[in-house]
Amino acid sequence: MPTATELLDRRADGVPYGRLADAFLTFDRWTGDDPLVLLAEAAAASTGQRYLTGVRPTAERFRETFVGSGRLDSYAELAAVELDDDELVEAFGAERKRRVLLEAADALAGRAGDDLTALRSWAAEADVYRYDEDPIGAVAGVGPATFQYLRMLAGVDTVKPDPPTVELVEGLADGLEDSPLDATEPLRTVASCEWLACETGYRRLEIDRIAWWHAADEDERAAAAPER
Repeated sequence: MPTATELLDRRADGVPYGRLADAFLTFDRWTGDDPLVLLAEAAAASTGQRYLTGVRPTAERFRETFVGSGRLDSYAELAAVELDDDELVEAFGAERKRRVLLEAADALAGRAGDDLTALRSWAAEADVYRYDEDPIGAVAGVGPATFQYLRMLAGVDTVKPDPPTVELVEGLADGLEDSPLDATEPLRTVASCEWLACETGYRRLEIDRIAWWHAADEDERAAAAPER
């Protein structure tokens, strides 16, 4: 029987997983290190839309309307925006996404340091296994996948339990004679990826990007390329 490393190597073949992971870790993406836009991207992803047709356009509209215009400059200012603000509704759409955006901003606004420091320190300290006890995880509409995606966007080496990652874990489990891999629940999926990282030497974020790559189309892959 093949080993976990051999099976994951096959999935990783041809995938620029190291470069894709590094783009998150070094903020070498279209968002740069703007904490408002990073939060907007995570909130835009909370309804499960496709990245290229839903998540990124929503976050880009937010950046143009609120950041580029100079209307907002901090999480505190974002948290003070009304849920039914006309510009927010037009830029961000669904109430669930708007609520996640505003309530998460409010949770982060009280942390020490500038907004990027607040986001990064929260992400480094956050425990996905107790996400529902966390100020961000307690926001209605934030499940383990959104929680983990925000941590990824904040530069943490982690993995989100979304459908592509579930498919990867299930596929690897089917190919192994015996393993602890289990994707029946989101937190089990995260734990399985952590086991894979320890077993194979791949970073958790690299495993996430391998899973994402196989679910993405060519346009989505091109859009995810590092900025530099």
